[in-house]
Amino acid sequence: MTRKPLIGLNADFRAAARSTPAFAYIASGYFQAIIDAGGIPVLVPPQADEESVGRILDAVEGFLFIGGGDLDPRNDGFMLHPSVHPMDAAREASDRMLMAEIAERRMPVFGIGVGMQLINVQQGGNLFLHIKEDLPEAVPHFDAQDVNHRHTLNVEGDSLIGRVYGDGEIRVTSRHHMAIDEVAPGFRVTARCPDGVIEAIESEMIDWFALGTQFHPESEAASALDIRIFEEFVDAVRDRNQEAPAKEGDEAYRLVA
Repeated sequence: MTRKPLIGLNADFRAAARSTPAFAYIASGYFQAIIDAGGIPVLVPPQADEESVGRILDAVEGFLFIGGGDLDPRNDGFMLHPSVHPMDAAREASDRMLMAEIAERRMPVFGIGVGMQLINVQQGGNLFLHIKEDLPEAVPHFDAQDVNHRHTLNVEGDSLIGRVYGDGEIRVTSRHHMAIDEVAPGFRVTARCPDGVIEAIESEMIDWFALGTQFHPESEAASALDIRIFEEFVDAVRDRNQEAPAKEGDEAYRLVA
């Protein structure tokens, strides 16, 4: 039996309020999709130091960055737009440390929503801070009354996303007001909304599987095809592990009668 890979997932974080303690949390769709795709999810609450981040990444074999609140543009040298609702600073600091180390290690990574935006920013791209102002002709990408708001996509056929969805028009769940502007070096756009808003990016680097979707394949409204994105990710993690040299103490070194 093929060994199931360990996949780290960052958790969101909410600071203590007057009537509630601080807590970390994650929507079940993320970890259930990893389970369904053949991986073992390992939930990672925000970390405060690089040593802890390194130890965590020593233990897992791939990483999924979940969606959530906005990246604070001030951390990248931009002004704070009134529409931006930054995620908790503890989560953002942890996510940025994790992403920097993941990139250094060339660990397989999949980012969803703000997770995709994090990959792009950490690798040298930037963001539109508010689609309604930056791209006024764009269709709605967020509906406060419908968590499963959907729109169509145009997909590049010669890509992972194209392999998953095939030819023809598809519809995906998408809820965001920020979006990628300049794509990071080493990445290419593999899906857009018909209005031009970027909805998926993929690494072109031969030594790094890195994928981002602005849309949410883990949502309750996801189609049967959406889970295949997670299967592609888990398969890429498994393939990388098979190519990597075994370490002393790994299962590969254990003799079985």
